[in-house]
Amino acid sequence: MKVDLQFFRRLPKAELHCHLDGSLRVPTVIDLATRQKIDLPTRDPQGLQQYLTMGDRAGTLEDYIARFQLPLKVLQIPEALERVAYELAEDAWEEGIRYLEVRYSPTLHTEHGMTEGETIRAVKRGLDRAESDFGIRTGIIICGIRSISPEVSLRLADLAVQFKHKGVAGFDLAGAEENFPAKHHQEAFFLILKNNINTTLHAGEAFGPESIHQAIHYCGAHRIGHGTRLREDQELMGYVNDHRLTLEICLTSNVHTKSVRSLKEHPFKYYFDQGIRVTLNTDNRLVSGTTLSREYLIARQTFGLTLNDFREIIINGFKAAFMSHLERREMIRSVVEELESEFGIKPLIIA
Repeated sequence: MKVDLQFFRRLPKAELHCHLDGSLRVPTVIDLATRQKIDLPTRDPQGLQQYLTMGDRAGTLEDYIARFQLPLKVLQIPEALERVAYELAEDAWEEGIRYLEVRYSPTLHTEHGMTEGETIRAVKRGLDRAESDFGIRTGIIICGIRSISPEVSLRLADLAVQFKHKGVAGFDLAGAEENFPAKHHQEAFFLILKNNINTTLHAGEAFGPESIHQAIHYCGAHRIGHGTRLREDQELMGYVNDHRLTLEICLTSNVHTKSVRSLKEHPFKYYFDQGIRVTLNTDNRLVSGTTLSREYLIARQTFGLTLNDFREIIINGFKAAFMSHLERREMIRSVVEELESEFGIKPLIIA
């Protein structure tokens, strides 16, 4: 069996960490800019791809975040949000993703008069159409932003409560970590947790394990976005492992933001070997120039993972999905059956 990119495209997968505003198609950026009379640095697709994608460049997390400025300009009307949500889900489906969680911050899409609630409805319309057309399951994660006031995070948390069972599956805190501690947004997470909504926080990407500690113990995180610095605190790492908190690993993105110096130095395999519940994700398909299948291939080439290792990672993704336990169990049963019948990937039997 040839284990190449096409093989990984065929595998049934879940993606839990994918930013809507970092995952547009380049032709869509050009079309939306043309329709809205927005200036672009170039209208050549290849040139714009190079402009928006990190490529081989590595910078700070702030440098990486700066790449979002142009995509955000074209996402200030409902039609644009609906379109890119649909296209993202379509792209995901075409590479074997059966369940996709899409995250974004409504407050970043209100420059032209859209309300934050209208942004959620637009994204949900796009995802609903994709579910109807392709069968992919989806959920929306609302992001507070560390560098924006805690009052805004609280307002977005209230919005997440309003849209619970109406498309919203969870709440996140994203953005620059250094000088913007998660504990300042604690009130928003109190509201989220009191309303039985799932939480994930970006933490340990550009700041140390203290950031992860705050995400868990101040904000009640059920999952951690990135978590590359977790290994620096062995006791905290044990807590994460013991409580089966999931790490949303984004290999290519972590190199781009200098969270790690190289793929070979990424702690992903170390976490996996320790039994931590790790998953693979793109973070931002356009900005990092990747797909989930490519991230799987990178993990194979870098860490020498076996097909049984990928079986565990795939199941981890569905186990950590922000959906009901009964729905998760049914999806896992279906995926395991497919892995065994279509790909011959069965659990190892240790004598």
